[in-house]
Amino acid sequence: MYDPNTLDSAALEAITETSYKAHIATLASDEFMGRKPFTKGDTLTVNYIAEQFKALGLEPGNGDSYFQEVPMVEITSQPASPTLTFNGKNGNVSVRHLDDFVIGTRKLKDNINIENTELVFAGFGIVAPEYNWNDYEGLDVKGKTVVVLVSDPGRYDKNLFKADTMTYYGRWSYKFEEAGRQGATGILLIHETAAASYGWDVVRSGWSGPQLDLQTNDQSKMPEFEGWITLETAKKLFKIGGLEENIMEQAKKPGFKAVPMNITTAVALNNKFRHSKSNNVIARIRGTKRPDETIIYTAHWDHLGVGEPVNGDSIYNGAIDNAAGVAALFELAKAFKAAKYQPERSIVFIALTAEEEGLLGSAYYADNPIYPLNKTVANLNMDAFSPLGATKDVSIVGIGQTEIEDYVQRSAAKFGRTVAGERNPTSGGFYRSDHFNFVKKGVPGLFMGSGSELISTDSIAIEKRRAALSGRYHKPQDELDENWDFEGILADIRLFFDIGYTMSHETTFPKFKAKSEFRDLGEKRLSK
Repeated sequence: MYDPNTLDSAALEAITETSYKAHIATLASDEFMGRKPFTKGDTLTVNYIAEQFKALGLEPGNGDSYFQEVPMVEITSQPASPTLTFNGKNGNVSVRHLDDFVIGTRKLKDNINIENTELVFAGFGIVAPEYNWNDYEGLDVKGKTVVVLVSDPGRYDKNLFKADTMTYYGRWSYKFEEAGRQGATGILLIHETAAASYGWDVVRSGWSGPQLDLQTNDQSKMPEFEGWITLETAKKLFKIGGLEENIMEQAKKPGFKAVPMNITTAVALNNKFRHSKSNNVIARIRGTKRPDETIIYTAHWDHLGVGEPVNGDSIYNGAIDNAAGVAALFELAKAFKAAKYQPERSIVFIALTAEEEGLLGSAYYADNPIYPLNKTVANLNMDAFSPLGATKDVSIVGIGQTEIEDYVQRSAAKFGRTVAGERNPTSGGFYRSDHFNFVKKGVPGLFMGSGSELISTDSIAIEKRRAALSGRYHKPQDELDENWDFEGILADIRLFFDIGYTMSHETTFPKFKAKSEFRDLGEKRLSK
């Protein structure tokens, strides 16, 4: 009889470094060309994943198919000029594409020609009635371009929002959405490395090439153009507009009112479109007693493809982000297959497309679920495991959101591990991976990874590995090499297994915690 207080040794032993490493080596090889949707790498990747699911004896997850087609459009948006000129009351400033700004559109138009648009500094660009915050109050931005800060006020004042735990209001995606709802012609985000939690190089590489969007998205609610400017560029704009030097500091305080920047600009974009389909890859182990109830493991298979060369390398291999997560799906499948007591609920494995393009694959699945959401117990999401080594603790991103955390506590204790929150809650990690699209539909989601207390006491080796692995995020250097330590990753995968395995033998559904902003959504989902 299944005992929730013990570990299934046969299942855990099925998770091995040899096979795990081999899958990463394949998925992150140059042959797969960075696994960008709509490329040869897309075809190679989804076929490889489906082949592995089949070889592991998993059922197709979508009827008789391992694929769920995701209709998308690729938009290549190029400024008509390499410079963008801003005309202010105290002079003009011209800035260079890529170095100082990136700009594009999600509108399906051959050309965007905005001959004249006024700039408005709208603080954080947030409308959050539950936090008594409205940067657009009394503001008509139709025909205008809003310039806004990244992150949210809690980053700067612990008495605001969720203190240093970023809310969804701090994400760039929310700010683009809100600018569209407000009727703005354009939006420019002011990049600041600490607040964004990534450097300008990530913005430059991520927003300058072809962008993907779902064909099902509503074009009418999008600004004509969306983009980023560097902090240095923003300071120049405030100066030529005659705004106070501390205007950004003022915007971080309650009661701030949006101000005209006394600046105009013209934006011209030339666009090309390519309509196509990518795929989520889905497989299932049918539950023995309650097969209609599902526990969904996810990992995104896509990365950035081929882009700007860095030190002579232009293939963004995405080994950590996220070949490591996809390979974990295979190891988990092996573990469930080897378990002494087979899961009573169905276990679903989904390798999702287009996470890097804005969580598109998971958004499409959440809008078009193959398994009813009111019967989906939880989503356990794996994205970017740490190859630094085994840790005493395990980190939950967005801790305090769901009762899945109680399962993490119990399972971690079986392995002699403790549970902690994420190291950088201001980065808004809870809103930055695929579990969030399940959460937005009321399905509890877990985003978990290694902690910070390394078990090894070899400080010299640790620092050497840390230095070798740092700075790889969204760079061609995110490759599999001799610097990886697999012990921590394998320990995390075993923990992911035990959490889902425990749930699979229960009849209850974990809920959102009382203080979660998604609790009502979760209650409504279960009542359907």
